[in-house]
Amino acid sequence: MPGTVRRWNYPPPLCIAQCGGIQEEMEGMILSPGFPGNYPSNSDCTWRIYLPVGYGAHVQFLNFSTEANHDFLEIRNGPLDTSTVIGRFSGQDVPPSLLTTSHETTVYFHSDHSQNKPGFRLEYQAYELNECLDPEPFRYGVVVGAGYNVGQSIAFECLPGYQLMGHSILTCEHGTTRNWDRPFPRCEVPCGGNIKSDNGTIFSPGYPEEYPTSADCTWLITVATGLGVRLNFTLLQVHGPHDFITVWDGPQETARKLGVFTDGEPNEPASSTSNQILVRFRSNTEKGGLFRINYQGM
Repeated sequence: MPGTVRRWNYPPPLCIAQCGGIQEEMEGMILSPGFPGNYPSNSDCTWRIYLPVGYGAHVQFLNFSTEANHDFLEIRNGPLDTSTVIGRFSGQDVPPSLLTTSHETTVYFHSDHSQNKPGFRLEYQAYELNECLDPEPFRYGVVVGAGYNVGQSIAFECLPGYQLMGHSILTCEHGTTRNWDRPFPRCEVPCGGNIKSDNGTIFSPGYPEEYPTSADCTWLITVATGLGVRLNFTLLQVHGPHDFITVWDGPQETARKLGVFTDGEPNEPASSTSNQILVRFRSNTEKGGLFRINYQGM
């Protein structure tokens, strides 16, 4: 300022370590409040580290001094107060470095009413986490979603004629090793079922493997009201007379029979007079076989 004595218009500013905050950089430093001076009494400070999905934090301690057993620092593997505590430190010993396995990390510091100490200084660096196991190839189905990092989810869908066995959505879990939260599902051909669609395919149980002995499967196909159902046997390796497919013109076996189908008989397409058709397959030999039936509402 002007005058015979030169002085600043304001007192020099101070840089003071704050109690808590948000860190979103790929590397950074966290200081106890007041560092390198003593931290204040009755402090409860929370810092949250937010990194991109697929990264964890490598935490290294440079200084550490707290009142043993009363003032402590916690590192939590996640963004919540209830997230798993992976390190709790108190006293004079500098803690070892540690790795978080989440892209979100919580640092919590508590001090009581007595014996203030210099506190702590730590630094963190982002490191790339391993991905969960690649689910491909997913036999007889498709996987929706290309991310296999921690916290990411993928969905499983089966090809027409197959049924999903297991959970359709899996999420990559946090942890020192990357694991999906549930086992991989699988796509299987169901032995029968209640089908409601205007077109599709019925496969023999176990397709494309041969069907088992003593199978007894029933499918009820329902298309839109006003349509009939047309069956076309595009593959028929069913060995009569003990293995056979029976078709009825309606929802029950008391309806008019449209035919019994095996690989030794002429197999013209079967058509219903209503919007429902019943298909039953029975096998009683150990020879095995295959079939594939396309259906369409017409």
